[in-house]
Amino acid sequence: MAHSNHSSPSFFLTGLPGIEAGYVWISIPLCIVYIASLSGNGLVLWVVKSEPSLHQPMYYFLSMLAVMDLGLSASTLPTMLTIYMMGVREVTLDMCLAQLFFIHTFSVMESSVLLTMAFDRVVAISSPLRYGTILTNPRIASLGLAIVVRSIGLHIPAPIMLKKLPYCQKRQLSHSYCLHPDVMKLACADTHINSVYGLFVVLSTLGVDSVLIVLSYGLILHTVVSIASKTERLKALNTCVSHICSVLLFYTPMIGLSMIHRFGKWASPCSRVLLSYLHFLIPPVLNPVVYTIKTKQIRLRILRIFRSG
Repeated sequence: MAHSNHSSPSFFLTGLPGIEAGYVWISIPLCIVYIASLSGNGLVLWVVKSEPSLHQPMYYFLSMLAVMDLGLSASTLPTMLTIYMMGVREVTLDMCLAQLFFIHTFSVMESSVLLTMAFDRVVAISSPLRYGTILTNPRIASLGLAIVVRSIGLHIPAPIMLKKLPYCQKRQLSHSYCLHPDVMKLACADTHINSVYGLFVVLSTLGVDSVLIVLSYGLILHTVVSIASKTERLKALNTCVSHICSVLLFYTPMIGLSMIHRFGKWASPCSRVLLSYLHFLIPPVLNPVVYTIKTKQIRLRILRIFRSG
């Protein structure tokens, strides 16, 4: 029988189903993924800070992206490692609410940074002579502050509303970390307001950001096709490759995960867990790799570090 518990309900997280005996072995590649994320993004931040030639708007935005990736990795790390290394799946309500707040907040921050990076590319390609006057350091700092305020402000109400709900006896979550829709569906009460607010946050952040990113690339393509030289056209588009890769890495698994949550009753539990891993674990690892490979200044600086070592 379902019952509510206002004192201190706990939830049970889900690892990859069916292979529980091998969780300790799975923890090894997971640790490698987290180490790669922390070291890769940390290296990008250090290179941008220590190299004066990289003190430009594009690299400031890249540093913001690295910080968001570090935050996202740190948000998923605690429960992932406790599940696979120690076999502990139980998590308290307060810890669960704190985790979902940070996961969703850093996800929206990352989406916002990807939007500002798209704006950076629009200005660099459409108005190169005004690039330095449009994207000044105070303006970049203001954009960063706006990203933080928007993301935190929109996500503060969600855990507060979830905290007030009674929860049923069955408290099995479908992921290895706490997410807002996952926790909300376990409540033994009307969650219509929570659902509407969650949808509003998603549409006003990730939805708006993705549309504006697409529009930004529409402006970029419109500018590029007007360039007479084929070499210059390719050069302009080449500066966008890293950003396009980061956008695809972030949004593609997220769209798939959203579709499964909304319509995918047919989807296996394993596919849900794996897709969520793709969304939350892979971008923080691959973003530094993509930008290091495609950005000559960062690549040369890192090569100098290893050669001198």
